[in-house]
Amino acid sequence: MQDKIEKVSIIVSKGSLEGIYPALIMANGARAEGIEADLFFTFFGLDAVHKARHEHIKLATVGNPGLHLATWAGGLPGMSAVMTHYLSRKMDGLDIPPIPEFIEMIADTGAGLYACQASVDLFGLSKEDFIDQVQEVITVGEFYERAAGGQIIFT
Repeated sequence: MQDKIEKVSIIVSKGSLEGIYPALIMANGARAEGIEADLFFTFFGLDAVHKARHEHIKLATVGNPGLHLATWAGGLPGMSAVMTHYLSRKMDGLDIPPIPEFIEMIADTGAGLYACQASVDLFGLSKEDFIDQVQEVITVGEFYERAAGGQIIFT
């Protein structure tokens, strides 16, 4: 018999719809199952919790094999905006909330939201640049301390 998962720590490293939503869905699912969940936003994943950017996340269309588009087609002007709008409408029809609302919902369940200190320093940011749900800016070592005894998921 397998042990029950009691804790997950999810690393969010991409700043696109297809990079952020899987982490949010997994964190939300974990909390719904009573599993402790933390989200660690690093590198471009910081956009998901950045005050000026979190409402403007787009779908990556260039080189995204899941879209089944030629690379040149994905790079056409406006293609990212069109595909983002299309996907957002489909998700809305499935009651999948927009990223800012989804993050707020997950934080309200008690999940921890943390920004990576190294990435914050790299991009010249500070705690004030992030939405209120980000509890702290922490180091990788502090992330590992929080993740101890649980599963780590990298998205």
